[in-house]
Amino acid sequence: MDKQDNRMNRRDFLKIVGISTAGTAVALSGCSPKESTETTAEGPVPTGKMTYRNFPPSPDQVSILGYGCMRWPTLPAPEKGGNVIDQEQVNRLIDYAIEHGVNYFDTAPVYVQGWSETSTGIALKRHPREKFFIATKMSNFDRSDLQSSIQMYHDSMKKLQVDYIDYYLLHSLGNTGKRSFQTRFIDNGLLDYLIKEREAGRIRHLGWSFHGSKEEFDRILAYHEQVHWDFIQIQLNYSDWLHATPGNVNADYLYAEIAKRNIPMVIMEPLQGGRLSKVPEHIVARLKTRNPEGSVASWAFRFAGTPPMVLTVLSGMTYMEHLQDNIRTYSPLVPLTEEENQFLLDTAELMRQYPTVPCNNCQYCMPCPYGIDIPGVLLHYNKCVNEGNIPQSKLDPNYAEARRAFLIGYDRSVPKLRQASHCIGCEQCNPHCPQYINIPHEMQRIDQYVEKLKQETL
Repeated sequence: MDKQDNRMNRRDFLKIVGISTAGTAVALSGCSPKESTETTAEGPVPTGKMTYRNFPPSPDQVSILGYGCMRWPTLPAPEKGGNVIDQEQVNRLIDYAIEHGVNYFDTAPVYVQGWSETSTGIALKRHPREKFFIATKMSNFDRSDLQSSIQMYHDSMKKLQVDYIDYYLLHSLGNTGKRSFQTRFIDNGLLDYLIKEREAGRIRHLGWSFHGSKEEFDRILAYHEQVHWDFIQIQLNYSDWLHATPGNVNADYLYAEIAKRNIPMVIMEPLQGGRLSKVPEHIVARLKTRNPEGSVASWAFRFAGTPPMVLTVLSGMTYMEHLQDNIRTYSPLVPLTEEENQFLLDTAELMRQYPTVPCNNCQYCMPCPYGIDIPGVLLHYNKCVNEGNIPQSKLDPNYAEARRAFLIGYDRSVPKLRQASHCIGCEQCNPHCPQYINIPHEMQRIDQYVEKLKQETL
């Protein structure tokens, strides 16, 4: 297929793929003058060696590396404020991924402030349909009536420019009340509708993604007897295996219960939104001692891909070097030994000493009605925690350096008008956070810490 066929005039594309300033990718300009602790491997990128998984009766041979389309690269908008998706770079990333064996692409109506499906569809349309599997979701969080939900489903196919969806998910189950499984899919008859769409072949595989309590997980999983879930998407990494964030369930329990029913699993957050690649320096040294040639991230991806019931592991790869690093890890996958698995679980125990906020930069909390860059604030704080730049007292030996690094890095990473000081505690963000972070509380805590640093004189 000629890859020029479906190109759009750049000016026209920018008009439709606009992202407000509140949803731009977080700029992690350094907390300190130190080099980033996020490290990748170097060397040739294998072609034709990708590991694939297959779970009969489905004929799909799915790449163990799946492309998460939540964090597409952006550019400053040329004609207005804010940012737009960099479609040329998206095309380049998807072309490279397919060339190196990646065939699973995961998006959703709410990703990149509603523009991910459109951008992903433009890039994938340039390839033969049989070359890729597309996954998208029913993100009917705030409009659970049947007709508007059905409209969302049909809109997804239009934006993706497909007439069937390979893997369709009930998005982010696990909440209660108005956002619950019962309200969003049972009471309104939507699940029955989606089952009929699967029977008609417009949905090839029907599943769900999960963030929430054990009780809700058990309840939804029990529907397997009448629905026959084709796959389930869970958060799994070597930190969440035994130490999930409050409000979520340990991954070892999720995996075991799903595996009992022989249901394939799609893995999200193998890096905890990047936190397992941006680890404290002594953790980097610990991992590098065991495998000097491998990247820090490769350990997490090997952990996520090793369990036999895993179909694919999603990664939101914004940059080419991250895509290349993950292709190296999975071309082919070298499963962890039992000893290596325990080594990572022990590493997770060591990392618990660092009190980071469990933000995965999913952007679900955005846009903030008061303009706060919520992920930017939290990710800067986490970066400084990992680098040891959270001074508590003038008696700390590196107080002056750490204080300066935190404050300068904060202003570089987050514009003043979008910092935590502008939070009024409206709590509109809290229901959207899959990690159950009390965001206003964290904004207040970080703002108080910033003011403390500003007021102290050396």
